[in-house]
Amino acid sequence: MFENLSERLEKALAGFRDRGKLSPDDIKKGLREIRLALLEADVNYRVVKDFLARIEARALSAEVLESLTPFQQIVKIVYDELVNTLGGKAQGLNLSTKPTVILLAGLQGSGKTTTAGKLALFLKKRGHNPLLVSTDVYRPAAIEQLKILSQKINIPFFDASPSEGALEIANNAFKMAKNTGRDVLIVDTAGRLHIDEDLMEELQSLKESLKPVETLLVADAMMGQDAVNVAKTFHERVGLTGIILTKVEGDARGGAALSMKEVTGCPIKFLGVGEKLEALEVFHPERLASRILGMGDMLTLIEKAQEAIDFRKAKDLEKKIKKMQFDLEDLRDQLQQMKKLGSVRDILRFLPGLGNKLQNLPIDEREILKMEAILNSMTPQERRNPHIINASRKRRIAKGSGTTVQDVNKLLKSFEEMKAIMKQFKNPGKMQGLLRRVLGI
Repeated sequence: MFENLSERLEKALAGFRDRGKLSPDDIKKGLREIRLALLEADVNYRVVKDFLARIEARALSAEVLESLTPFQQIVKIVYDELVNTLGGKAQGLNLSTKPTVILLAGLQGSGKTTTAGKLALFLKKRGHNPLLVSTDVYRPAAIEQLKILSQKINIPFFDASPSEGALEIANNAFKMAKNTGRDVLIVDTAGRLHIDEDLMEELQSLKESLKPVETLLVADAMMGQDAVNVAKTFHERVGLTGIILTKVEGDARGGAALSMKEVTGCPIKFLGVGEKLEALEVFHPERLASRILGMGDMLTLIEKAQEAIDFRKAKDLEKKIKKMQFDLEDLRDQLQQMKKLGSVRDILRFLPGLGNKLQNLPIDEREILKMEAILNSMTPQERRNPHIINASRKRRIAKGSGTTVQDVNKLLKSFEEMKAIMKQFKNPGKMQGLLRRVLGI
């Protein structure tokens, strides 16, 4: 996420490092590099101009020019202004009415329907009872697509025929939500390949009838400034309360995220960070600014862990480790728990100082997938009693996992090394570090 911007900003800020004091010329030279980094990231030129003006005003103060640690001062100023540009603080959803209507708008292809499912799952995990409905009566199978998503996440869906019309479907869904005690109604609306009058009129009619508390634009981050211009037009015509940026994981530049709030006046409320239905994050400006500057984001990582990790299993594992009863069944469980957090690279990006150095780390995700395949090819008895795995069993396991006998031997050897290390430390808190060491990551 935003790798190019992060790398360029790190290089620009490096010019301030290791200097006893900074002169006004030093600062202006460094700001020129920051300006280039932002423009290459496709940040709106007016946003860049205002951003640099604020930094320059603070950087040229006596506090920085006379400081013995000017690099830290400059980084702090850039961080503060990044947070300010991104929106200041997280903007939560307004769920004050029952049922709260959330109207999702956006162009076709922005990921609106998938985002409706993601948002419903996000709210369900936080104790809400959402109802999903699609008013896209134009795109073939649009209603069916959201229905299938709702079944995957076990959330009620208001089924309707496209012949009923968008407004009628939405109003009937609202009545159902009210009568069945659903506290949130998420309305997926029709999109277009581009903004047109019919689209705007339909959205205005839906908004007037449903009176949504939240009208959220779903925008594709990879569109850069085009996404910002789309958001501006939607806000002027319909009146948005917030924005959900999708496909952020594939956006190496970050121009849309950095420009959106200042250009449109609307806060970004969520980030879509992957294809999985769980891949929706609350947008925290201060955390994203920290990630962009290579400072990591431990709070988001902790939140991901709290959602993904089965703490009952973790407690059981702790007891097993203390008694030295850890087996291959437990190793498989640990690999699966790690996968819920994302890839190893995704996890490491949250750690301070690693964000921009990952390209130099020899991480091969395929090795982890190979290990899991080998473990899955074993019988439960073999995972609980690895010592029974003889030559014929190894051949069967290798064939079943699409690997080689050498790969099976390597896994078994690594497991024995792990147990040997555990005997020395017997500290459950070091489990993740031990796994990384044995896995070679």
